[in-house]
Amino acid sequence: MLHGRLLGGLAARAIEERHAEPGLRFARLTVDLFRNSPLLPVTVETTLVRDGRRIRVADATIATDQGVIGRASAVLLREGEQPEGERAIVTPAWDEPPPADPPVNGAGWKPPFDIWRLTPWGEPGPARVWMRERYPLVDDEPLTPFVRAALAADFASPLSNAQPEGLRFINADYTMTLARPVEGELVGVEATGHLSAGGVATGQVTMHDTAGPVGFCVVTAVANTMAPGGR
Repeated sequence: MLHGRLLGGLAARAIEERHAEPGLRFARLTVDLFRNSPLLPVTVETTLVRDGRRIRVADATIATDQGVIGRASAVLLREGEQPEGERAIVTPAWDEPPPADPPVNGAGWKPPFDIWRLTPWGEPGPARVWMRERYPLVDDEPLTPFVRAALAADFASPLSNAQPEGLRFINADYTMTLARPVEGELVGVEATGHLSAGGVATGQVTMHDTAGPVGFCVVTAVANTMAPGGR
């Protein structure tokens, strides 16, 4: 089956291709993952929901010939003058330098992207990784900063929901918010929160690039006890 991150990336690409405009910045992307996608051709249809002076909203529907498998919604905001003055709350840059060596993959699943694990998997405390896409998403198109961020954002679920026994929750969605575009190829993801009760979980991460923090991602997830084939 197709990995959920690819569906988010395809939705981001389609919305950006059809609805982006100079001076409008992608501030939010929400991706709902309805069901696992079989290895079939995927189509993405977009709709312009609102087009105002300072805000544009566009939706996307992701489908195969077996039906709709997901949807997405993006908010674009007009760039403007940055307000002066001190901010009461500021997210600090993390202290993880960009990786200098190739990633090291252990036994088991090998991701189709480069990943540097900076903290032990599933251990208490903030979990951190650097990520870098290894392949193009569509043909030989270069990845845009927005699509690169959308692909990395899906990793908020395994990073915030992991435990020493493995990944016991599977995410139903993710919502990424960005203050600015990602710079460069590396995206850092830092899990900063997890809550769960009765088989329902929510997790949050801060997203970084080599210049500092760029945004956040929040996921909802359900206990992974269902049979294969559906969420």
